[in-house]
Formats: sequence, structure tokens, C-alpha cells
Amino acid sequence: MFPADSVRKGRSAKKRASALTAGLALSALVLSGCAQSNREEGADSGSEGVDGTFVFAASSDPKSLDPAFASDGETFRVSRQMFEGLVGTEPGTADPAPLLAKSWESSEDGMTYTFELEEGVKFHDGTDFNAEAVCANFDRWYNFSGIQQAESQAYYYGMLFKGFSDNPEAATYKSCEASSDSQAVVTLNKPFAGFVAALSLPAFSMQSPSALEEFGANESSGTAEAPELTEYAKGHPTGTGPYKFDGWDVGNQITLSANEDYWGGGEPQVTDIIFRVIDDPQARRQSLESGDIDGYDLVAPADTQSLADAGFNVVPRDPFTILYLGMNQQVKELADPKVRQAIAHAIDKEALVSQTLPEGTKVATQFIPDVVNGYNEDVTTYEYDPEKAKALLAEAGYPDGFSVDFNYPTGVSRPYMPTPEQVFTNLSAQLGEVGITVNEQPNKWSPDYLDRVQAGSDHGLHLLGWTGDYNDTDNFVGVFFGQEKPEFGFNNPEIFAALEEARQVSTLEEQTPLYEQINEDIAKFVPAVPLAHPAPSLAFSERVESYPASPVSDEVFSDIKLTK
Repeated sequence: MFPADSVRKGRSAKKRASALTAGLALSALVLSGCAQSNREEGADSGSEGVDGTFVFAASSDPKSLDPAFASDGETFRVSRQMFEGLVGTEPGTADPAPLLAKSWESSEDGMTYTFELEEGVKFHDGTDFNAEAVCANFDRWYNFSGIQQAESQAYYYGMLFKGFSDNPEAATYKSCEASSDSQAVVTLNKPFAGFVAALSLPAFSMQSPSALEEFGANESSGTAEAPELTEYAKGHPTGTGPYKFDGWDVGNQITLSANEDYWGGGEPQVTDIIFRVIDDPQARRQSLESGDIDGYDLVAPADTQSLADAGFNVVPRDPFTILYLGMNQQVKELADPKVRQAIAHAIDKEALVSQTLPEGTKVATQFIPDVVNGYNEDVTTYEYDPEKAKALLAEAGYPDGFSVDFNYPTGVSRPYMPTPEQVFTNLSAQLGEVGITVNEQPNKWSPDYLDRVQAGSDHGLHLLGWTGDYNDTDNFVGVFFGQEKPEFGFNNPEIFAALEEARQVSTLEEQTPLYEQINEDIAKFVPAVPLAHPAPSLAFSERVESYPASPVSDEVFSDIKLTK
């Protein structure tokens, strides 16, 4: 066994001194014949005489160093080392826990939240973290304007808070008041049952107001389809976390070092972090085998067993994901529900899972995992039936099929899709069997693919997915289908209204039937095809004694335990 037995130093550790206990099934075999590490020479030694430099292979560059303008896992992985929010997660779970806010209270009507803050905390630039800084961050998000409001920018704020200061009637957020240095009061315009849990997202990390101003964090330029990074987002991220930013060599690596003035105290064994960009899964594996890196995420399904057999530590995460085939209804053929139903019937999900996705992956019938509230056991499904797919296409006026663009990402692995090219190839062949010819449309993940699929209409069928950020139904279906989005290109006021109603209900008992019905309505509308709930894995060298695996990837490297 390979227990995550470290304690997150400083993250209110005095209140949560219990060890991380997420069970991680790992190999305990001794690695033989591993090549000597070719990692950077001259690395600092961490505590207990270990090599404190930890090299982790990223599948791509982050989209931005400003997490408020990001929604991708590579940005958030880096962000979690440098930034902290008011709320974190309980180790090994998706449930909210105190972080920069040591406690909070909600009013009976769910409209006001009072946060009691940790005291004596400073940002990396030496400025104080206090209630005024909290309000400055909330007001920054609320006052985003122009291209900042685009899905390619403030994705999470737009999806979860529904509106900005130029449309206050739609906005969930109303105001923030610093009632004292250590107490911030946030008032909402309408109840939001997932508000506290949502604050655990890196997108809502606390950032230094001084650094944001000094380095022009709000001076956005470019277009919604091709936004340009600000000076802050390229080189001056400033949070309160256990690591500070050192440098970003785009396309190569990001370097961080331990924050010696970290408010939680303690000396992590990992003193220096290198996120090295290696976009090819096979190259990541080879780098681990040669000793060039200490670990990587999103192990290719075919590699997990052989790595474990060779003595590497393979760490599975519990599946808290969804992979789907999106359909842009701005494309004429895809606007027809019979065509969308035909596509759903054309897909053999069992074959897709067995041939392209990791062991432990579950076939999906809806857009939430079965552990999330509102999962509907009786939801409408579209069983694999090529003949029915052909019949539906004929009814829709396409007896000979049709051709459509199929967009998929390259140069990336995601928790919900470790090998995009393989998934594309598998689905393309299945669609071809029923007469749907796909026009291959590959794009590099960052920045081209996400911007093309999420910010514009120039796409057709497309692969995308989600790793849940916290345990709330709205974090899945609300994010996907809560409002009009260029990704799907439809307007369904009934579904939008139902989701808005459900997110404002404060008890699970009342929410459950609402979300069960919403999942049924979405299944009948078929805006996308839920494919699978993949179970991603990480792999590490034998010197990594424990790693704090999280179903929502809330993993801070100060918790890593290394052997000498």
C-alpha cells in the first residue's frame, strides 16, 4: 500500500491534524535497473536530507498563470501550489473544508455569508491578506468587462455566478464588506446552494490586490477567441500558498520554489518544483523510466500495469469525471434531435471504454458520476444500435448519411481523456458505420482547441469532458447546460430555468428530485452524448513515498513525502 499519510502544512493544520487517509492501491515492488536521474544538477536538499527538487511532467503549458482566467487542469495544478482560496477540500474527498477562511456562517435565507479569516497571512509580495483583500478579489471578478467575460476567460465565474456588474439583475454576487481585518461578509442577490463548495475552485483563489494592479492583471487584450495574456498572467502570479513563482519558459517548463514565509509554517520536503511540459504520453513514461522526472499524471491505460510491475508507484484516483461527445447545434444537421439521437445510438460505449480508456472506467448514461446527488437510475438511454441509428438518419432526411467536422485536441492528456487521438479514431470508425463521415479537425489543446470549441461557432462534433471540482450537481450539469454556450449552440429556456431553480434549493432532500428530472430532460434533449467516467492514474518514481491524491486534483506538493 502507498498511503497518502502527509498532512497539508499550514492549511489550517492545527484544526485538521489528522493524516490524509485516501486509500491508494500502489505497487510496493523495488525498481531495478532504473537509470540515474538526469534531473537538474545543483538542486537544493529538502528536509531530512532528501533531494528537494521535484520534477513533474505536465501534459501542456498552463493556459494562464492567473487562475481567474482559466478552466484547465494544467493551469489549476500549478495554481494550487501558489494560490489558496477561502475554502479548500477535505483531504482525499471533494467536500469543502476551511483554508484561508477558518470558519463561516450563512444567514437563514442563504443570502449572506460571514467568513472568519486566518490572521497573520501575507501574500508572496509581502502585502497583508485580510478582509479588504478578500473583497478586492470578489469585486474584481464581478467587474470583469469586455472579453474578460468570455468563456475563454472568466469561464468559472460566468458559469457559476451567472452575471457581472454590467448585468446585476442576472448576477448571483451582490457585494462584499470588510467588517474587520479578519471578517469578510459576502452578500448574494439570490441563494446559491453550492456557493461555499464552489469557492474551493482555483479560479476563486485569493490574489494580491497590489500585484494585480501593479502588473496590469485586468488590462485584457486580444479577442474572446484569441485572448492575450497580461503581464501579470505571464510572469507575476502572487498568492499565499506554500510555493512562489520563479519562472515560465513557455513550451518547456515552469519553476516554483518554497515560500519560506508561508503562513502555515513547516518545511516541506519538496523545496523546488519543476513542471516540465511533455505533451506525448509515451515520452512522459520514458522520462519517468529514465529518471528525468519524478512523476506524471494521466498515465496511458496500456501503461499502468507494466509500470507497476516495474516497481513504479501507480496511484489511481477515484473517478469523478465525465467524457462526452459534444454536438454544436449551430451546424444544420446537428440541430435535428433525430440526428443527435442517431449519433447516440451509433456509439458502442463499452467498446470505447475497453479499447481506449483506463481500467476502472465506467460507462456513462448521464453527465454526473453516480456518487453525485441527482443521479437518475432510470434515465433515458440510447443503447448501441447501428440499425436504429441509420433509420433515424433516414427519418431526418439523411438516408445516405452526411459529413460533419469532428474536432479533437492534440498535444494533451486530460483526466477524462488520457489519449484523445485514440478516442477520436474509435468514435470516427463507429460513426462511419452508420454513414456519418467525419472531417478530421485536430487542434493543439492550448490555446487553439479550447478557444475554438468554447468561444466560437467554428466546430461540429467535439471531444471534451470534465473533472468535477467539488461535490455538487450544479458543478456538472449547471456548468454544461445552465445557459447558452457557443460550445453546444442551443437555447433551451426550460432546462436553464430548471437548473437555476435547483441551484437555489438549500437542502439535498429537496434538490434530489429536481436534479433527477433535469438529468432526464437533458437525456431526451441530447445536447451531447455522455460517454464514460474515466478513472485516471498517476505514476511516480520509487523515491515518492506518498502523494496526496484527490478526486478533484486538489494536490499540493508540500504534502508529498520522499524517501532518502
